[in-house]
Amino acid sequence: MIDLDQIRFDTPAVSRRTYLHNAGAALMPTVVAAAMKEHIDLECEIGGYAASDRESDRLGAVYGSVARLLNASPDEIALVENATVAWQMAFYSLPFRKGDRILTAEAEYAANYVAFLQVAKRTGAVVEIVPSDATGELDVQALERMIDERVKLIAITWVPTNGGLVNPAAAIGKIARAHGIPYLLDACQAVGQMEVDVEAIGCDMLSATGRKFLRGPRGTGFLYVRRALMQQLEPPMIDHFAAPWVSRNEYRLRDDARRFENWENNYAARLGLGTAVDYALKIGIGPIAQRCRLLAGRLRGGLAGIRGVTIRDLGRTPGAIVSFTMDGHEAEDIVRNAAAAGITIGASDPASTRIDAEMRALPDVVRASPHYYNTEAEVDRLIAHLATLTPR
Repeated sequence: MIDLDQIRFDTPAVSRRTYLHNAGAALMPTVVAAAMKEHIDLECEIGGYAASDRESDRLGAVYGSVARLLNASPDEIALVENATVAWQMAFYSLPFRKGDRILTAEAEYAANYVAFLQVAKRTGAVVEIVPSDATGELDVQALERMIDERVKLIAITWVPTNGGLVNPAAAIGKIARAHGIPYLLDACQAVGQMEVDVEAIGCDMLSATGRKFLRGPRGTGFLYVRRALMQQLEPPMIDHFAAPWVSRNEYRLRDDARRFENWENNYAARLGLGTAVDYALKIGIGPIAQRCRLLAGRLRGGLAGIRGVTIRDLGRTPGAIVSFTMDGHEAEDIVRNAAAAGITIGASDPASTRIDAEMRALPDVVRASPHYYNTEAEVDRLIAHLATLTPR
């Protein structure tokens, strides 16, 4: 059972606003902010180097916390500035040649797709889209048919930035493993709202952020790389932390995933990330996932009864990102109108998932994303507010 009263006590802002923008950046618990503030105060008192030395055990424990969250080993975890850096360090470590094929999904995120295009331009590799099935999920049978010896990477976004979609990550992993193809999973919107088990999923690399459903600080992210693959990868950029300078003409890459890190980082934010992970693990990812789906389902049910609203979500079991449009109202106008009423939601533009948006002729969509600390009454408040907007 989730102790909602305690969780909301740990999140004071919920007493002042209805916050349903967790797919953008969730509200941090007070313990996360406190961990960061305490370390900043320590740096002010004794200096940054001495502060990190004093807190070395706590800083090292963050790797173990993230590993427990993913069912991985601490040596398979790199802590980096954000999910984009995590994803890029994995992707740009892979070698591609002319004619190599990169397979991805229709709802792939823009940051990832432009990287595909850049590598294709540089190397002559080709980017190919795996079609979706009738529900909007990546079609695993179509993926199987597309596999040949030229496929060098399967890379998908598990939970795209809009559309509510949850792609079949584990089914994709079975295909990737059966054919020995590296599998890169963008779990930015999944981590913190659903259970993530890299062994069950079968991914070789996974990237995620701290600021979204995990409720950590901005400027934090992490990368998982399976140990067996890690030893084959040389990061696209290194420094003397990732690869110690062992002799005048030689460096040696670290044996662990920290080869994807660099020497300097934000230690206060890192402690905040670790605290956020521990906070979520203490509550239980299973109960969190169950409540997220319950609240998102309640929101979709309420939206379905409002004249002029079209729910834009896809998939058999959509997650906690609820996307919709309303006749005669621009998405940003709806977001501003809700903000004036004390309700925080967001919007997503077509350029963020261009292929999916073009295929479905999507305009900008409103994005509401409840989390486990929200109440049913808060979801109902958004529904009631939207019902007051007259379709034009």
